[in-house]
Amino acid sequence: MSGRSTCYSGRLESPSIELLYADEHVVVANKPSGLLVHRGWDDDDDVAMFRVRDAVGRHVYPVHRLDRGTSGALVFALTREAAASLGRAFESGRIDKTYAALVRGAPPERGVIDYAIPKSEGGPRAPAVTRFRVLGRSTVDRCALVLAMPETGRLHQVRRHLCHIHHPIVGDVKHGSGEINRHYRARYALHRLALHAARVAFDHPVTGARLDVVAPVPQDFAPALAALGLGWSDDDLRAELAP
Repeated sequence: MSGRSTCYSGRLESPSIELLYADEHVVVANKPSGLLVHRGWDDDDDVAMFRVRDAVGRHVYPVHRLDRGTSGALVFALTREAAASLGRAFESGRIDKTYAALVRGAPPERGVIDYAIPKSEGGPRAPAVTRFRVLGRSTVDRCALVLAMPETGRLHQVRRHLCHIHHPIVGDVKHGSGEINRHYRARYALHRLALHAARVAFDHPVTGARLDVVAPVPQDFAPALAALGLGWSDDDLRAELAP
């Protein structure tokens, strides 16, 4: 990882949200599952954008989104210039994103999903590609932990793509199975979408240095993984995600 600026330790803490990386231009926060990125139609008063704003004491600009149910690394800019630069990087696919997902069934060891999906709700389909590989398979239940690396940024891409290959993410009420979700809630107390934005890597919009940020295993996800024999530590995750 020569030449990269990697923020794996010394994480900043606030009462409202964990900041994985912060400087005068960029913040990477660890969004909890169940929290919106910013105000939507419901006009929520508690959203990730407000929590990060309060943690850093200044206005912030969200430059990408995570679904409400998805936890993990979420990037904000602190200036309009940084926001514009990062927005172009996301749009052109120059941001590396890696998700950890608990899926039902026995997916192939690795593969590439090339399946067009809409960019936005109700919009036309657009090319979409996601690479994936299996991290582990449960001997307790018929499921697997996979890493998914989307090469494009479409609406619910990882969720749609894993469902497309018949391995829906556990806890996905829109693209998954209600029967499976109820089973995992009852047996493993997993009451969330089992999708975590585990890593984001990008060139700093001002310095050009490579930032490579890993979001630790969430505490509302880890116990279910451990019960399934799929527990992994932060060090295990960093080793798996190393470039």
